[in-house]
Amino acid sequence: MREKKIDRVFLSIVLILILAGAAMFVSASLGILDRNSDIFYSVLRSQLIFGFGFGIIGMYFALKIDYKFWRKYSFYIFLGSVILTAAVFIPYLGVVHQGAERWIKLGPLSFQPVEVLKFGFIIYFAAWLSWVKNRPNNFKFKILPLFVMLAVIGTILYKQPDTKSLVLIIITGFAMLFISGVPWKHILGLIILAIIALAILIFLKPYLQERIKTFIDPSQDPQGSSYQIQQSFRALGGGGIFGRGYGQSIQKFSYLPEPQGDSIFAIIGEELGFAGAVGTILLYLLFVMRGLRIANNSPDLFSRLLVAGIVILITAQSFMHIAAVTGVFPLTGVPLVFVSHGGTSLMIDLIAIGIVFQISKFGKN
Repeated sequence: MREKKIDRVFLSIVLILILAGAAMFVSASLGILDRNSDIFYSVLRSQLIFGFGFGIIGMYFALKIDYKFWRKYSFYIFLGSVILTAAVFIPYLGVVHQGAERWIKLGPLSFQPVEVLKFGFIIYFAAWLSWVKNRPNNFKFKILPLFVMLAVIGTILYKQPDTKSLVLIIITGFAMLFISGVPWKHILGLIILAIIALAILIFLKPYLQERIKTFIDPSQDPQGSSYQIQQSFRALGGGGIFGRGYGQSIQKFSYLPEPQGDSIFAIIGEELGFAGAVGTILLYLLFVMRGLRIANNSPDLFSRLLVAGIVILITAQSFMHIAAVTGVFPLTGVPLVFVSHGGTSLMIDLIAIGIVFQISKFGKN
């Protein structure tokens, strides 16, 4: 198979997202500097060194590794990611923050292993679906194995709790099933089951019920549960058509919670206006369109599913963030990929992008 150059259009889109994301992250983080300079420099180091720095290095090595390597070791990667994610419950190793056990701390370094789990799931499920591609029984060889994987993942994430990551994994898994050839009617049945399961989960988790109530009526508790979405609306509305200007956000200073993380799209809207917000959305649309084109031209089923899974996960997460900040979806705390604070997430996403680059070199046309 003849190796070509990486997809330049996709490379350009990713570079714009990375550079623009770094610029907006620095601007949004100035809100932390106003409150606590030590935290500001700590967050900056985490994002720029651990996230961008290690991520770019990881992307380079992923670009050099033959994509078949991931298929060969897919089971061990997935198993390792499951064990690593479950390790958050080990005393003195896992870190509890605001009632959630989602971090592992090793000396001065802390990271979220669920980001590795998302990646491990995509690799193994892509490998599994490519192994059983000629088996006629979709339920036995495709749908049932997905349920088993989701049951294992769901049990761990339920205890953390981390509903948003589970939802993203489910969306990605269903999309990969469809791309592998499972009929729409089967996917629709799975979606209905997932909605029922999510409804049960909401019933069992009071904090999810509170988020649904806030989503239905954002004005119900403006100084409590609705505070973040109200401040997001003010930031977006204050930006007008072309924004206040880069670095000129008002809401990031002592008003908007997590301006560098959960609320960063609101800062984009305030500083760059409606034009900047729409431009950001268009970039992610171009990202998914070009990424799926690479997937469609991939040399085999495994590479096609691997690229599609990576692209769909990143896009679904980004649009979930945008939808939550704009009030179209309940607040989830999902970061905006390439932009929001989250060193582990950024590093893993950049490594995954390196795999997409590698596979794009073997496209059919």
